[in-house]
Amino acid sequence: MSDSVNTIPQPFAPVQFASVEEQLDLIAKGTAELIPAFDSKAPDALAARLEASRKTGVPLRIKAGFDPTAPDLHLGHTVLMRKLRHFQQLGHTVIFLIGDFTGLIGDPTGKSQTRKLLTQEELDANAVTYKEQVFKILDPQKTEVRYNSEWFSKLGAAGMIQLAAKFTVSQMLEREDFHKRFQEEQPIHIHELLYPMVQGYDSVALECDVELGGTDQKFNLMRGRDLQRDAGQKPQIVLMMPIIEGLDGVQKMSKSLGNAIGVAEPANEMYGKLMSINDELMWKYWVYLTDLKQSEIEAMKAEVAAGTLHPMQAKKNLARTITQDFHSAEEAEAAAEGWTKMFQQRAVSEDVPEVGVALTTEGLFVAEGSDELRVAKLLQLSGLAASAGEATRKIAENAVSINGEKFAGKTILRAALGEAPVLRLGKRSVRVRWE
Repeated sequence: MSDSVNTIPQPFAPVQFASVEEQLDLIAKGTAELIPAFDSKAPDALAARLEASRKTGVPLRIKAGFDPTAPDLHLGHTVLMRKLRHFQQLGHTVIFLIGDFTGLIGDPTGKSQTRKLLTQEELDANAVTYKEQVFKILDPQKTEVRYNSEWFSKLGAAGMIQLAAKFTVSQMLEREDFHKRFQEEQPIHIHELLYPMVQGYDSVALECDVELGGTDQKFNLMRGRDLQRDAGQKPQIVLMMPIIEGLDGVQKMSKSLGNAIGVAEPANEMYGKLMSINDELMWKYWVYLTDLKQSEIEAMKAEVAAGTLHPMQAKKNLARTITQDFHSAEEAEAAAEGWTKMFQQRAVSEDVPEVGVALTTEGLFVAEGSDELRVAKLLQLSGLAASAGEATRKIAENAVSINGEKFAGKTILRAALGEAPVLRLGKRSVRVRWE
């Protein structure tokens, strides 16, 4: 077990909770799957438990476990931590479980071969950095930090045998990755079969109401429900979050793939990387990496669709919001200013031909008296596209940039373009001179 002392706050005084509807607006945001489902009327479903906690003033116990198998976290790891924070903001008890025992086994989820075993010393060292990084998201004064070696060191060999006796090999082989390895005649080591039941026992030891995990963790999370029923506890609610894509917008975020944003990266690097993502990924990051409610995000998307908020400004707001979470407001603002200066210098120095575009050209504006321009028509008038139809196709192919930023919309406010916007289609660029 780690030498660090478990952080277990004193029992909370009765909490005045928001309405169930208000709580679900934040909890449901980004959730991939909930068991039982959100619309379930069962007495042990989430809505019923939230209502019971409102009446009693007793918070629910929410847990997410993290094996300290690597020293650094990236934003993909924080999706679960962010959801923990949402529960914490709503007044519930959050348990950040460090799997210093399960880490000795190694989670086989998604693995085609057995993980390399880590030493206790390696796990302890990684756990220290995990705690430093997670408290950039969670409130340390309101978080239980637990290590699962706390109960497994007491369970002993006899206890592990009794735990293993609750499952069969055929049940374990129902797990997709085990089944696949079995079919392909790839080795499955006995200690790997222990992992799901050991993770499930964590929920019994902590008497959890809700356990969070990725969509790839469903098999393990459901074992917690099985073991809680066996122990006479209410089976936990399972809340699964998706695995988010990295900077390329295609593959899952991973340092090995070079598409990750590290939690410990300097503010200017974090901000700059966030400004490089495409608009589709921007909205996903608003959902999974911020504390805005789903209703607030939908309102923002409506502003962008209406042309009252430029997508680039929405992205700047996102980059500042996330950077501020892991640094300070001052550092986030400095990063934003630095990025803007660098971008403007790049735009000014860019050696591109200038073309004149008459603001009186028919079809350029959406309507008479409007300040909203049709981008496809603007690309045609600037000579980058032979026709508005070709320009529309290129926009759909994500081949168009305005002022250095990818643009995927149909219209844009003239004010958002600036006095001399730089348009780019493929490898060709022009600077527009308004006439």
